[in-house]
Amino acid sequence: MLDSKPVISQVQELQLILHDILAEGMTLSESFQVAAIIEKLPSAWKDFKNYLKHKRKEMNVEELIVRLRIEEDNRNSERRLFTPNVAKANVVEHGDKYNAKRKPRSSGKDSKLGAKKGTFKKKFVGKCYNCDGMGHKASDCKKPKRAREANDRG
Repeated sequence: MLDSKPVISQVQELQLILHDILAEGMTLSESFQVAAIIEKLPSAWKDFKNYLKHKRKEMNVEELIVRLRIEEDNRNSERRLFTPNVAKANVVEHGDKYNAKRKPRSSGKDSKLGAKKGTFKKKFVGKCYNCDGMGHKASDCKKPKRAREANDRG
């Protein structure tokens, strides 16, 4: 069996082969048929294969096919759930970096502050406590601290 093809369709092909063997007059016990189908499961089904092998209650071919169909449906639904999230994470991760509409703002001031290329420094909107000027913080103020202290006293 192959991982690339649905397991149920491959099991149906095996059933046709087993039916042809029975049509030729040879007899195969149902437990042998179940064991043969389990043994032929693809490598991606290794854990489920071991689970079926260690099952204490014997099952017939119909019960096996029901279990395989349920397992395949579960695997397909899990694959559908996880596949879009991976793509969505990549889009979010690279969204701003590769956005053509947004043009990077670069000025001499940003490069003096050691800002990396492609990063943006958001402009401060509040009032400076040092000089009472608008548009920068006291930590970024160009006036010396003494000027502020002199203003507070007077």
